Amino acid sequence: MSNSTQFISLHSASSSIVLELPPNEAPIWRYWGLRLPPHTSPEAALRDSRPLPTFMLDFDQPLTVAPSFGVGWMGQSALLAHRQGQDFAQSFQSCTQHWIRPHEAVCLQLLDEIAEIQLNITLDLNPITNVLSISSQVINLASTLLEIQWLASGTLPLPAHSQVIRYYAGQHNNEFIEKNDVLSRSIWKRESRRGRTSHDCSPSAVVLTEGATEFSGLVFGAHLAWSGNHQQCIEWLHDGQYQWQMGEWLAPGEGILEAGATWQSPTLLASCSALGCNGLATNFHSELRTQLPWYKGKMKPRPVHLNTWEGFYFDVYPEPVKELATAAAALGVERFVLDDGWFHGRHHDRAALGDWWPDETKFPNGLTDLINHVNELGMEFGIWLEPEMVNPNSDLFKHHPDWALQIAGRPLITARNQLVLDISRPEVSDYLFEKISELLNTYPIGYIKWDHNRDLTTAGLKNGKAGYRAQVLAAYALMQKIGQQFPNLEIESCSGGGGRIDFAVLQYTHRVWTSDCIDALSRLQIQKGFLQFFPPEIMGSHIGTAPAHTTGRSQNMGFRAAVAITGHLGVELDVRQLSPSDQEQLKAWIEFYKQLRDRLHGGEIWRGSGQDAWLWQMHAAPTQNAETQFVLCAYRTQATDHRYTPSIKLNMLNPAKNYAVKLLGPVGLDVSSRMQSNAPFFDQLKKSFATINGAWLIHHGLPMPRALAESAFIFEINELTTLSS
Repeated sequence: MSNSTQFISLHSASSSIVLELPPNEAPIWRYWGLRLPPHTSPEAALRDSRPLPTFMLDFDQPLTVAPSFGVGWMGQSALLAHRQGQDFAQSFQSCTQHWIRPHEAVCLQLLDEIAEIQLNITLDLNPITNVLSISSQVINLASTLLEIQWLASGTLPLPAHSQVIRYYAGQHNNEFIEKNDVLSRSIWKRESRRGRTSHDCSPSAVVLTEGATEFSGLVFGAHLAWSGNHQQCIEWLHDGQYQWQMGEWLAPGEGILEAGATWQSPTLLASCSALGCNGLATNFHSELRTQLPWYKGKMKPRPVHLNTWEGFYFDVYPEPVKELATAAAALGVERFVLDDGWFHGRHHDRAALGDWWPDETKFPNGLTDLINHVNELGMEFGIWLEPEMVNPNSDLFKHHPDWALQIAGRPLITARNQLVLDISRPEVSDYLFEKISELLNTYPIGYIKWDHNRDLTTAGLKNGKAGYRAQVLAAYALMQKIGQQFPNLEIESCSGGGGRIDFAVLQYTHRVWTSDCIDALSRLQIQKGFLQFFPPEIMGSHIGTAPAHTTGRSQNMGFRAAVAITGHLGVELDVRQLSPSDQEQLKAWIEFYKQLRDRLHGGEIWRGSGQDAWLWQMHAAPTQNAETQFVLCAYRTQATDHRYTPSIKLNMLNPAKNYAVKLLGPVGLDVSSRMQSNAPFFDQLKKSFATINGAWLIHHGLPMPRALAESAFIFEINELTTLSS
């Protein structure tokens, strides 16, 4: 081992990174994984410890933080760039380290004197959340243009026993659907070129090593904080490990870097856990909670919504809407959101986007009377907007047809009868800021549902160049400007449901609309996938009608409500049309949510499945007390095919503790009405707490009722004393 070999390490509470610093090249990845003891370093320089194979370059090329094309690395490169075909290969002759926080965050400044490029890679390992943030920055040091074709936000190593890649696919009304592929020697790649985060290609994935489960085993996860085109790939390397890259997918010509200019990548967030997929979820939830832009830095209890969309669609007229608001307030709703259909000329989806003032035929005196009515009922008022879009049939487009993204000579391609505004143009962004500010200054509006209902096509800027990246950055800038002007305003990110959900847009928004599908059975799978990276308090989850508008399936009120309360609860139906018994049930569920929301939001969450068609979620209250309080929501999704119902094993509990368990719901009706047969144990749990040993709940499990299909049971589980030896 050379005496000159140097290493640097980054550590968090449960993970570590080790880089080797050879002279005159980029740092070599030596380790990313579970926490190492302090001062742990490799036994030797990497090249000193692995003999070269036959028929090989004379200089070994290991995986670095910036693998580069054309100088010996044959795998995927972190940077692809050139100057009109020249300087197509890069290699870094020096690396300078600048510590941001000792042993936690460092900036690596890599210099290629020949290609005249500086690449800065920042690695920031949060000591508490165990999430690594990586970003890359290219500086063009030459006097000529540099064209970047690809810049990975970061390159990560994965161990040889990585086995399965779990990713999230789907479509509109069916997002966050879990898919699993076996890793092999083939390159695994996912790309989205839709101009937004997308319904079908989430910029996230989880890698499970051999034997890993939801609750145990080593897993790795990564998420790209970016709301536009993106790419990720995993590639097998010849030493048995894998490399994992994520970054922005660039359209032709988007990556032009002027002399002396800097190009900044999105941030890649990555983490690992020995506690399986649920442990990984805890890390990402904790990280995002440090970044959410709550007013004065503190989240208020998540208010119960009512959204008018599936109740009225475009037919929002003052008197029926006021009647709905009155009925909603009587049920305990706290925020009333007027969805699409309220603005000038908006009677269907074929017109009016861009004309952001109240429709004169529906609201001849503006929105004041309606909002006053809502506020007098004790509810906050919210409103729907789709600022980035325009209908060809609108006053805005008639006056400014050039404001839409377009390519000269190409036909305009509509989706949902709408086009996309080029909000990177200052005059367009200024127009939108003026109209939105006028609304917010005129009316006491506390909430905006900010929608984005189509993919980007013919996304040409005024100069004819591709504008995907510019559009995303302009959307962030507009959201930020509005948030700064109205700091107590909350914004929901919606994009036909789950088409724009990522850590970057959540720097400017406070809630996401998880999916346009409110079918409770569908939502169980959608929300399970969502919760792998995002916490429940920002997960918009509404009680919809039966039959569901998107699937045609019907579920009982108790099941719909029990699925919805685990996120940020809302109601999306015309509650005036409910039967008296359903109204009473809904009112009881809303009150139940209010009692539980401090325990459902802000703490750890575990997702699990059991035999015989059971899915469940366990929420731990964010408490400072020694004893933890839990809420368990268990769902029977299909009819039983067992004579005796299997128990649910609660792996996250402490075997050295006792737990008090009580059956809380379904609420608003007799619990026994969802049971096919009863047993004395459940009679006791309905009346009072039962004390059960933690080890028993872990290894044997909590008994479940024999229940009808599409039933839900909610338990309170409180940690008690430490067991005596």
